[in-house]
Amino acid sequence: MPASTTKPTRIAVLADSDTRWKWGALTADRIVPAPSAEAATADAAQAAPVLDGFLLRGRATPTPRQLAEVGVRADSLREVTAVEFLRTMAQESYDVLVLALVGGGVQAMLHGLKRVWEDRADRPVVVTGYVGVVYEKLADGLLLRHGADLVLANSRQDAERFRAVYDGVGADSSAVTEVALPFLGGAPYEGEHDPYTVVFAAQPSVPDSRKDRTYLLDRLVRHARLHPDREVLLKLRSKPGEHTTHIEELPYQKLAQKLDPPPNFRLVYGNMGEVLDRTDLLVTVSSTAALESLHRRVPTVVLTDLGIREALGNHHFVGSGCLASWDQLDAGHRPVPDPGWVARQGVEADGEYATAFDAARERIAKLLAADALPPLTPYYTPATAPGYLPGILARHHLGPDGTPLSGAPAHDKDPGPVRQMVRRAARGAYRHGVQRVAPVIRRMGEL
Repeated sequence: MPASTTKPTRIAVLADSDTRWKWGALTADRIVPAPSAEAATADAAQAAPVLDGFLLRGRATPTPRQLAEVGVRADSLREVTAVEFLRTMAQESYDVLVLALVGGGVQAMLHGLKRVWEDRADRPVVVTGYVGVVYEKLADGLLLRHGADLVLANSRQDAERFRAVYDGVGADSSAVTEVALPFLGGAPYEGEHDPYTVVFAAQPSVPDSRKDRTYLLDRLVRHARLHPDREVLLKLRSKPGEHTTHIEELPYQKLAQKLDPPPNFRLVYGNMGEVLDRTDLLVTVSSTAALESLHRRVPTVVLTDLGIREALGNHHFVGSGCLASWDQLDAGHRPVPDPGWVARQGVEADGEYATAFDAARERIAKLLAADALPPLTPYYTPATAPGYLPGILARHHLGPDGTPLSGAPAHDKDPGPVRQMVRRAARGAYRHGVQRVAPVIRRMGEL
């Protein structure tokens, strides 16, 4: 007699950039509850989860190339406005929803979803969190995410900080759930490659000034000249005209055009994990790539050349043992990470990472087994933040009560070729303004 198949878990992920799509989709894959004991018997088989991806239309909507580089599987993937997504959530039935958005986007969706689900007892479990290191706007970002069933913390340190913020304002902190970054993995570092490879992981917005970015690029090229036997790579997140999580006004590609680098210096793109496969020394200002590198035991440096400052995010690495300058690296310094600090960051190279998502899976399984879930209850309401919340919701065409405003973009499930061309042109114009026009206007204003 053939085994019966249990109903597959349906998961939706809403993301607003390539990096958040990667985080959201990989998180969804890791937090799906394991098959129950009953489903694991010979009489029942656990059907594969179904993952539907939604890309929130905006300035950072990923291009097909960026999506391909992320390399995350989805059973369906389409672009939507906030109002279109809410309509879909009102009509479709999902078990888990992952909101992989900036804080304001999460808050808008929580209020919109509370509205569309107000008469439903079978709503999905709502999960949100952060893509990487949380080094700025801690209270602001956390309170904008409050109201989800699970607010994921990527480390023990983050979990403690998140609960302290919620408790400190009198908000329920029970949603905070400790996990780890979902994209850690890969083979551990086993020794030097031939050639020895140094990789600088660039960030779109840190540092943000032409002077500082030019300095870092010059030092990277100088390191390549000092060590002609090494391969020196500048790992870039996006190509010109593309946007990722943060706006990049001064792409390193543009700055590099004015240099005459040695032959052992190259620009590279692609998946960070694949680049780490051949890396002997990872250098960055404060990129989450440092945690990926530490997880694989690759020697890792967080630069101090521009100071250790909150604006740069490298203050997060105080105590890590990884802080160093280009002068030290040129002279052959190799950092030794502090084991205690590394363990508190959710970086577990010795096997504990495999269990990092157990608590989230157990919590979601318990919520899915409940007869009904309570309404979403964000901390921010028209009563607690009357001067802040309406503006956040209005940016997504929602009123103070979470309902779509009049004139909100109409449903556009299958845009024609003309509309697609207009959208691409509009995004291109916006990106041109950010990367070309805005810097010129800024310089003129400094005259």
